Amino acid sequence: MDEVCPCIMPRCGRIRKFIKEWSESGRIEKLSFIPPFLILILEIILLVHAITAENLPENLIIIELTLILVVISLIEIVLVGKEIHEHYMENYYERVLTIRLDDFITQQRQTNVKKIVELFIKKYPMYSAKRNQIYHISCQILETHKEEEWEESLLDTLKNFIKKSQYNNVDDLLKAFLEKHPKYKKSRGEVYKTICQILGQQNKDS
Repeated sequence: MDEVCPCIMPRCGRIRKFIKEWSESGRIEKLSFIPPFLILILEIILLVHAITAENLPENLIIIELTLILVVISLIEIVLVGKEIHEHYMENYYERVLTIRLDDFITQQRQTNVKKIVELFIKKYPMYSAKRNQIYHISCQILETHKEEEWEESLLDTLKNFIKKSQYNNVDDLLKAFLEKHPKYKKSRGEVYKTICQILGQQNKDS
């Protein structure tokens, strides 16, 4: 069995890594990588045609200019690829940071953003230069946790209310629930949707 050249393996690994990065990039970044390749293919076709033509001496200027365009296209492809890689790494870095911050906030049970930033950097000093980013992500995480807690509270309150209620119609349940719990009046749409979900689940289980 033929052995694979060791020098090929790192290249294949880099190609697979770039394909993964490209596939996970945004739509605009994906599209921006296509035109340089199409232009490069057309330039190569023109170059091959100029080289294989009978009047080769007369085509030397065309060959030289096409070669220059090929080099420019290759440089453009490298630059676009580098931009995609940097954007991917930035997004990956932010995802890892967000996951760590989410776990940290859950463990610490801390709601003061400034305190969270200080404690997090103390535990992970490698993020000390990202203080503003940590602050911003912490605010988003706390807001998400607050929304999740509110939704869980609403769900539990509605389940208990529906269990004790004599109504089985969504509109009647909504009206009766808002009369008993007026603090949810501003979230009428969310209450309505949650009632539908609970009743739908009950119908499935029955």
